[in-house]
Amino acid sequence: MSKISVEVPDELLDDLDGHVGEDGKFVNRSEAIRASVRKMLDVLDEIDERHGRLEDD
Repeated sequence: MSKISVEVPDELLDDLDGHVGEDGKFVNRSEAIRASVRKMLDVLDEIDERHGRLEDD
């Protein structure tokens, strides 16, 4: 698995941290960010499909 580095505004990071940990939906920040990226890519694929921009495999 590759490792990347990103800069995130403190407000956004605070919001993310509210979903991480024992009482949160995610075990750690990495899991939360991976899930968010997957969701965003799914949404972008849906938009592309609606506009006929997805190629069939």
